[in-house]
Amino acid sequence: MPAASTKKSRILTGIQPSGDMQLGNYLGAVKHWVINQDIQTNFIPVVDLHSITVKQDPEELRRQTVSLVAMLIACGIDPEKSTLFIQSHISAHAVLSWILNCTTPVGWLERMIQYKEKSHNRERVSTGLLTYPILMAADILIYDADEVPVGQDQKQHVELTRDIAERFNNIYGETFVLPQAVVPQIGARVMGLDNPLIKMSKSHAHIRGHAISMLDAPKEIERSIKRSVTDSFNEICFSNEKERAGVNNLLGIYQVITGKTVKEVENDFKDARGYGDLKSRVSDTVVSEIEPITKRYYELINDPAELGRLIQKGDDSAKQYADPKLDIVLAKVGLHRNDSAGR
Repeated sequence: MPAASTKKSRILTGIQPSGDMQLGNYLGAVKHWVINQDIQTNFIPVVDLHSITVKQDPEELRRQTVSLVAMLIACGIDPEKSTLFIQSHISAHAVLSWILNCTTPVGWLERMIQYKEKSHNRERVSTGLLTYPILMAADILIYDADEVPVGQDQKQHVELTRDIAERFNNIYGETFVLPQAVVPQIGARVMGLDNPLIKMSKSHAHIRGHAISMLDAPKEIERSIKRSVTDSFNEICFSNEKERAGVNNLLGIYQVITGKTVKEVENDFKDARGYGDLKSRVSDTVVSEIEPITKRYYELINDPAELGRLIQKGDDSAKQYADPKLDIVLAKVGLHRNDSAGR
């Protein structure tokens, strides 16, 4: 009987360098990438090329890009286990994107929901806003990714990627793996502390008390959680009732950090004396989780040589996968490659 295959699934998860990472980003996604990096092959590009579909301050974009790499490593992404790299450093992404532009019908792009939403009532819309789903497809296909973890709002982009890959395969022969969109069933949907009916988001981070930044000091974290919205029931348990969303949110944060079951979490708060105790314990738990991450982040930011070494390591690792794949595509479409010139 043949031995079972030990091939790890290839997972592609891009993240944009826009603003400081929030607790919601960490608990909802990054923490799970860290946990799973021993059982799957992670490709994690910091997708700075996607950021310039809207005008950016160049210096700030560069700062945020490097800062995000440092934060991901501080959160536990291990460059020895996961391929963490900066998208714009890997030229194969842009080259493949152009090739896929030439085989993708424009109608496929015009029907994308996010394009319709972002271009609505705007007189001037950049070509990049229309075609960035093709760059996203290139990000995925250049690594033969099997799975792409996404939220419901991003599933259409992975479906488009499959259509693009299938069309290319039909024209030029089998070339690309058809990726699957995976909407994680287990994960935190961390809601705003000031409004537990909306998701904790970078776009609302300017509102005091809405979010917890991964770089917040312990006192600021305590203050934000202390001011968080709860209710008048004074009962500490999970609930699907809209009125209980605030307490549910705090318990959910505690649960994801501790890894406990619903029953275990509720048992932990059996002796709590009201919501003050709840907020105090959740605050202590969040601070204990974030403090070592913040410490490691500043160690990296204050050591540019080491951070630069880790960035180069990730870029080199990504090129080992991306460049040979691009060579196959170039040959398929009939483009000449001058190997002696290098990249």
